[in-house]
Amino acid sequence: MTRDDLFNLRPDMPDLLIKAKAKEKWDSLAKPIDGLGDFEDMICRIAGMTRTEVPDLKDKGLIIMCADNGIVSEGVTQTGREVTYEVASLMGHGKSSVGRMLADYPVTVYTVDIGIDSDDTPEGVIRRKVAKGTADFLYEPAMTPDEVIRAIETGMECVRDLYDKGIRIIATGEMGIGNTTTSSALMSVFTGLDVKECTGRGAGLSDEGLLRKIEVIKRGIEKHFPDRSKRDFTSKEDAFDALCRLGGLDIAGLAGVFIGGAVCKVPIVIDGFISMIAALAAERLVPGCREYMIASHMGREKGMKIPAGELGLKPVLCADMALGEGTGAVMLFPLLDMVMSLYESGMNFSDTPIGEYKRFEKK
Repeated sequence: MTRDDLFNLRPDMPDLLIKAKAKEKWDSLAKPIDGLGDFEDMICRIAGMTRTEVPDLKDKGLIIMCADNGIVSEGVTQTGREVTYEVASLMGHGKSSVGRMLADYPVTVYTVDIGIDSDDTPEGVIRRKVAKGTADFLYEPAMTPDEVIRAIETGMECVRDLYDKGIRIIATGEMGIGNTTTSSALMSVFTGLDVKECTGRGAGLSDEGLLRKIEVIKRGIEKHFPDRSKRDFTSKEDAFDALCRLGGLDIAGLAGVFIGGAVCKVPIVIDGFISMIAALAAERLVPGCREYMIASHMGREKGMKIPAGELGLKPVLCADMALGEGTGAVMLFPLLDMVMSLYESGMNFSDTPIGEYKRFEKK
């Protein structure tokens, strides 16, 4: 795939007629109108995405992109880059946080080495290595344009792989020490917000560490975009340039997952801050991708509400989480199972003596 191929992608929009039929089905069930709130809307959106009034969500997947970030060399994290490999190794054996959470729950997990800084790939992890980490964006672009394209392609291919296995809904996850720094840098550039408004403590920083992280991001942005105010990062070209200069391989790979979801008509569940920024990057590069995105939770990392708002998405879980790995995204799955149980087999008003509720438009 070339950059022009990427920019020329035009995802089909969800089927609005099927979405409307799904809403009618909800309204026919013997319960108050919109009784399950945002979950009803979520199922209607998924019906439109999949072109199926009663979507089959039994087979679920999780794609975790693992990569190292050169900016770690600037002391913006509490731990060293070696932790990326170590946690990815745990993931490969199902022993990381998300692996234990899914031990008794059926989800097909794709843990992908898209850019771990090592010659080898941990056992149980899929080797799709584009590069051994990114460059330090304080001094040079994090990735070459070719690396970004290859990472995006990798994400798209992972979606296709799972789709061909029968998976019809996919959660996103990541592992990469330093990736809240790359995400905060991208958010600041994409939204025009001050770096302070986009930067949190990541996996855990002292006050001094947070100030250093903010300063490093500011210097990196100033180096690459001294004309920032004159650039339009809503354009495909400038968004791609920002991803090359500041982003991580994990973020580019996840952007590919969101693009792949739109191409394959598969709902993609956003996890936390990092995958939310990847989702925003995907929408900037291929407008229309957001129609196939579902937001799982409002993570703790600072500034997450802004990209969620721009994407028009409303996370349904608010539990102050900041774990990563796709943990927040997969927590949505059992809730969807329960909601789908009612949607598929709930009693209709016509089968009960209960009078049917009527829908009144809000004035």
